[in-house]
Amino acid sequence: MTDQINSQTQIAASPALQSLQRLVGTWDVSGSTIHGQVTYEWMEGRHFLRQNFDLVHDGRDIKGIEIIGHQREFGAEKPSEDLKAHVFDNEGNTLDYVYEVEGETLIIWGGVKGSPSYFRGTFSPDGTSLKGAWVWPGGGYDSTMSRVR
Repeated sequence: MTDQINSQTQIAASPALQSLQRLVGTWDVSGSTIHGQVTYEWMEGRHFLRQNFDLVHDGRDIKGIEIIGHQREFGAEKPSEDLKAHVFDNEGNTLDYVYEVEGETLIIWGGVKGSPSYFRGTFSPDGTSLKGAWVWPGGGYDSTMSRVR
């Protein structure tokens, strides 16, 4: 039991997970084909970051939740090194992502790290905005998040 507690403490303290602290709060989202609001908050214990979203994308109302953290597969001794995310929305979609922060740049890979589908955005120096674009083979759109609180 002590090893499990120590492992969980290390997960919460991981630099990769803590790099997402700058997302905590509520943001307005705007872009060429998207608008709405997202809220990021730590789940109790700070092992996972939760995003609730309420967006209009290409004219569709999309609401859902995303859970981000170091995933521990059933029976595995250690959690993943990557920050994995699972999205569930009101249209019945389940989507997987990998989050990565490099300095002031946030990259959200679609499915697996290195995927041709991804978001790449840059935080403003004061942390009040994140500007970037979603890209995938044959498409994509610009997106800006502006901190509300």
